[in-house]
Amino acid sequence: MDAAFKTTGSKWLLPVSEYFGFPLDQVNFLACQLFGLAAAFWFRLYLSPSHASPLVRHAVATLLGITFVIFCFGWYSAHLLTVVLSSYLIIIKADINNVHRYSMVMAMGYLTVCQISRVFIFNYGILSTDFSGPLMIVTQKITTLAFQLHDGKTKDAQIYMHTNASMSLVNRPSLTEYLSYNLNFLSVLVGPCNNYKDYVDFIEGRHIRRRLSQHSGTCNGQNGYDKMPDPSPVSAVCHKLLVCCGCMLFFLIVTRSLPISYNADTDFVSHAPFLTRLTYAFFSIQAARPKFYFAWTLADAINNGAGYGFKGIDENGKPSWDLICNLNIWGIETATSFKTFIDNWNIQTGVWLKTVCYDRAPRYRVELTFILSALWHGVYPGYYFTFITAIPITMAARAIRKNFRHHFLCSRGVKLVYDIITWAATQLAICYTVMPFLLLAVEPTMVYYRSMYFHVHIISILVAFALHQKHKPRDPCAATKTFSSSSSSSSFCSPSSRLSQCQAAHSNNNVKGD
Repeated sequence: MDAAFKTTGSKWLLPVSEYFGFPLDQVNFLACQLFGLAAAFWFRLYLSPSHASPLVRHAVATLLGITFVIFCFGWYSAHLLTVVLSSYLIIIKADINNVHRYSMVMAMGYLTVCQISRVFIFNYGILSTDFSGPLMIVTQKITTLAFQLHDGKTKDAQIYMHTNASMSLVNRPSLTEYLSYNLNFLSVLVGPCNNYKDYVDFIEGRHIRRRLSQHSGTCNGQNGYDKMPDPSPVSAVCHKLLVCCGCMLFFLIVTRSLPISYNADTDFVSHAPFLTRLTYAFFSIQAARPKFYFAWTLADAINNGAGYGFKGIDENGKPSWDLICNLNIWGIETATSFKTFIDNWNIQTGVWLKTVCYDRAPRYRVELTFILSALWHGVYPGYYFTFITAIPITMAARAIRKNFRHHFLCSRGVKLVYDIITWAATQLAICYTVMPFLLLAVEPTMVYYRSMYFHVHIISILVAFALHQKHKPRDPCAATKTFSSSSSSSSFCSPSSRLSQCQAAHSNNNVKGD
């Protein structure tokens, strides 16, 4: 049997896999997600908090999630159960001052061992053994809960200044709650990560009511929304399913005809002109995104179908179901800066990195967050090429924006020209940066970068160095003057009273992993 049609999970759908020519593991994954979508509506309608107790809802969500994992990965699902149960022992036994450290070391250590085996034992991640995706999501949830439990017990005001205190926990979860949070069918396969309190509110029936009570129009808790029926997620789910259908059609028609591996093809690199290679790289990266759009949007729709993910009432007075949304497609495709692109890509992973690393690191925050992101993604060399390459590009992008953007704000037409130029530069820089992430190995990555003459590396380093030297202050007064001037021209943080807060957020947003 061909390797693409082998799996450690169920082989029930092998005829479907062979008929359509898709790898069996992908067919199993899609079948579970589609079944999960139907189960989500059933869960919301027939196992609602008014019809079933929290214990029943926790148990059903957990059992369905474990069933999905076993169906997709077979005995490899034991890894998820092992890491979750081990983490729960730490949660209930460890000293509260160290529970977050022990949980992080255990979860990240176990994930890293599995990632190493995936690379060196299973020949760069044969899809049929690729259980690392669910393990990555579980790692985020384990560490998020552990840090929030530590925050709820600590008296350290410095921690509360940087974290969302409303999400901190004062009581350890029960085993049923812990298993449900980590292994529920809504997010066990592809995420996204979410807050434990939000999830428990959803299970116990407080999720939507609490969000409605926090609406900006509230007055002493009375805003009229407490008397209206819970908003239906059907419209949001249908919209997201339409997006999924569009992404699937794009994948079938376009993506499969523009393979990423062709960027490192020896004949193509040797004979095609530079502009041809650059153009193909650009369009092949653009074409690779819809598969991520599809998976994340479908996962979001499944959560919404169950009644989870309600964010509140938007500025137009309509219900928003984007609480745990993992991407903003329009923001990604129209991004005019490196920061904007990253802000809208893999959003919940960015929140996790900020929560467990960036906000807590005493120094070298950016570097440590990059390292954690790389370790979480795995041990493929291509990941580290991507994250290392992103550092000088981020520095150059910040310097260019600080020094030049304010010159283009004099009129709408000039600003439009600036936006078009920065959009093209951003998309080309993203293409150059993430190519190793998809090529994975050292050899094809070096073939690609040599074919590009390392031009983005060279340009970004020179630009960052030149602008840094140009504006390097000669005395403390000059430093203060330059700092004040550049901050006032920034479009992100014009109010000086929020300068430090905005700078911290910007630094973090530029180091998200994916």
